[in-house]
Amino acid sequence: QRGRRDSRPSRKLSRLPGAPCASSSGSRASSHPVPVRMDDLPRMLPHLQIASPLSPEPAHLMRPPPPRSPRGSPVPSSSSTPRKRMASSPASPAGDRFIPNRGAFDIAVSQFEIARRRDAENAHVDYNASPAKEEYKRELASTLYRGQAQSNRVLAFKSTPTGSPRSSPAPATSTVSLRVLYSLNKDSVNLPKRFLRKVPQMAERILDAPDLIDDYYLNLLDWNQDNVLVIALGSAVYLWNNTDGQITKLLQEPQESGMDVTSVAWCPSGKQLMVGTSRATVELWDTTALKRVRSLEGHSARVGALAWASSTHCTSGSRAGDIKHHDMRAPTHSVSASQAHTQEVCGLKWSCAQTQGGSRLASGGNDNLLNIWDDRKTSSPTFTLTRHTSAVKGLAWAPWQRSLLASGGGTADRMIRFWNAATGQCLNAVDTHSQVCALQWSQHDQELVSSHGFTHNQLILWRYPSMVKLAELSGHTSRVLHLAQSPDGVTVASAGADETLRFWRIFNNTRRVREDHLDLHNGITHARTIR
Repeated sequence: QRGRRDSRPSRKLSRLPGAPCASSSGSRASSHPVPVRMDDLPRMLPHLQIASPLSPEPAHLMRPPPPRSPRGSPVPSSSSTPRKRMASSPASPAGDRFIPNRGAFDIAVSQFEIARRRDAENAHVDYNASPAKEEYKRELASTLYRGQAQSNRVLAFKSTPTGSPRSSPAPATSTVSLRVLYSLNKDSVNLPKRFLRKVPQMAERILDAPDLIDDYYLNLLDWNQDNVLVIALGSAVYLWNNTDGQITKLLQEPQESGMDVTSVAWCPSGKQLMVGTSRATVELWDTTALKRVRSLEGHSARVGALAWASSTHCTSGSRAGDIKHHDMRAPTHSVSASQAHTQEVCGLKWSCAQTQGGSRLASGGNDNLLNIWDDRKTSSPTFTLTRHTSAVKGLAWAPWQRSLLASGGGTADRMIRFWNAATGQCLNAVDTHSQVCALQWSQHDQELVSSHGFTHNQLILWRYPSMVKLAELSGHTSRVLHLAQSPDGVTVASAGADETLRFWRIFNNTRRVREDHLDLHNGITHARTIR
């Protein structure tokens, strides 16, 4: 019995440390328990753990025997693979991870930073990276950053110093965040707001203009200070008085002559009219007496562009690329000539201001060049600008800034560019996505209207310098070739290749003028065509 009682705990001691192994090589050949001799018991007592029937057995005694393969050899398991114990790091107040401190950064600013960086990574060269959008981004950034440098971190791991503008914790909910953003911008509420005015989308009057030549390089429409509109239709020139609606035929060449009128331009005094023809001549007409005063020769090709520098001096440009300056008082009218274009001159504009710095002439040609001339040196241009990639026809000088020039390119270019004529620097550029045919500045506000051809055939009213589109005016079914502005600066007349003449009341007049000067509903009530 004692032998049986002593052999009973041998099952519990067979796997304890210190138990003798069956093989001296250290490799386990069999999983059967090895009997323990009584002589080894005193030496093993310190390591002995007696299992209680009420307490669970130790984990190393409860592990099931390893599975066996069909041949009887044990199969290695993943649990038997030795694992490295992770070294315990000393306790620290910050913990073992970097946790962002939401009170140290602004969530709204972080979202703006992420969006701005993503846009910068995906950005490509686009001249119509809308200036209005860029200006909005700058305003948004200045509001979010509160005038601070734009170096905010998306995540912050520690609070900012006390007194910093970002030391206040960010709101927990989006509603509170919006409230905080609103409170940050509350100063702008007290500023005087400028509401956008309503621009009529329909033409105020539509007149027929039959036989209007569909040629991008010609200039066939003008409006003088006496409220008389002139338009060239084929080989004829018509005058339309906007005050009383009277229509007058100024000239009519016989069809067998083969001559067409290619350009018209009113004298600043409003009494004389310059007419360019396809026979390379420039004619001066008295619109009061309805007779030709003078014929100016010297060009070798059709004259498609005319511009008046003063009541006595004018400039003409031809298809041959030459520009000539004329003095109406001299017996020999030609004052000077220059050859700065290699192809047809399709745009000519003198700056409106005669000041101490002198006036400037802008000339655009089919050779994609824009030249700026000084009236004190007309032999060679002051600047030759090559940023346009198509013919430059649309030209307009800003009436409220002497050195600001706007130019528009043709189908391959589609750009409106703004230049500092004093330095030749390009100030801004916007892609209109269509051919730019003509440009007109507002006389009373910083606004610009442009007429377009392929592919949209519309008029666009722009706000300068942000170049925000205030209105898009559609109605022409073909490209809008010519623009002219009424003397009161309110109405713009557009002539298109669809042989229609349309009047748009789009500009704002800040000064008060006489009612008979603004009356556009009387006049041509019964005459619906200009012939």
